[in-house]
Amino acid sequence: MTAPASAPSRLRSFVPAVAGVVLVVFMAVLPLLNLSLPGILPTPTYLPGTLALLSLCMVFAALALSYNLLLGSAGMLSFGHALYFGAGAYGLGIALEHFGVPLWPGVFIALLGGMVIALVTGAVSMRVSGIPFAMVTLAFAQAGSVLVRRNSQITGGEEGLSLETDLVPEFLVGVVNTRNLYWFTLAVLVIVYLVTLWVDTSRLGHLARATRENEQRVRVLGLQPYRVKLVVFVIAAVLASLAGVAYMLLQSGTVPRAVSADLTITILVMVVLGGVGFRWGAIVGGVLYTLLDQRLTVLAGSDAIAGLPDVLRIPLSEPLFLLGVLFILVVMFLPGGIAGTIDAAMRRRRGQKVRGSLQTLDDADESSEAAVEVRS
Repeated sequence: MTAPASAPSRLRSFVPAVAGVVLVVFMAVLPLLNLSLPGILPTPTYLPGTLALLSLCMVFAALALSYNLLLGSAGMLSFGHALYFGAGAYGLGIALEHFGVPLWPGVFIALLGGMVIALVTGAVSMRVSGIPFAMVTLAFAQAGSVLVRRNSQITGGEEGLSLETDLVPEFLVGVVNTRNLYWFTLAVLVIVYLVTLWVDTSRLGHLARATRENEQRVRVLGLQPYRVKLVVFVIAAVLASLAGVAYMLLQSGTVPRAVSADLTITILVMVVLGGVGFRWGAIVGGVLYTLLDQRLTVLAGSDAIAGLPDVLRIPLSEPLFLLGVLFILVVMFLPGGIAGTIDAAMRRRRGQKVRGSLQTLDDADESSEAAVEVRS
């Protein structure tokens, strides 16, 4: 009796994996298609403008995934996660310009630098927890921002740091190669997702979630929550650095905002918008926020907004105002984010089906008992 019920259950467990593979394949062939989404994408999907926008969406989706590993899995609210994103972007730029190394050794140096910075700052920050932890990470981010802005000879200061394209393979340079950059950022997003999936499903992820729920109980069991959180912190930082590398290549440069606390707040909004603790929610939040941020700027300067009365035109011409209103609405009406709301609805639906099945069994039992009584 249990075999027929378990077979559909096993099939359902493969549905997310199959859907993910289909989505990745579709995204991989998207630059070869002529698809248009007016109002959402600026041009058809095979043109550089749309490919650059979608690549930027995937960069920030990967960054949101790395932050979700911190906040969703380990319960660490950090205000300094952008420091490691900037470490990847600036690390690659500095390695190419000042060390004169080729691209791939430069990527390795950038990731190694992000890991070392995360190991040092994380070891210090995790001596405290909760709000003090968030404040310490904020202090490190502010210190990193000051160092980037004041060392103009190395980082370019307020003007930012340009990519040394002479040491980058030709197929990753220029507008004509936007398609290749798109595929590169897609590969980065897939790598970040697979790493976060591995962490979440591994013993490390289980310990991180247990520490998030009750750190004292984990310590009583003889485990070391400090070490667990530090490992997760470093992995999330390296993934953020990888997203920073992709950003540097995509934008052919970077600016001081890449290490600022403002960017971390933006990442936090992405994760909350998509749903804390949901990997696919972090991707949706990162993509949706980036699309809105880019396209609302165009909407704000449109003739339709310019023709409105001042009481409407002034707030609607500010993209940050529109994004802020959207975030407030999500927090008020979708407290679990997009993914959390959908997951709760599906759980309720499954619960109703189970209750309906149990009610059917009860009715069948009552009918059988009634038939027995009649015969007797």
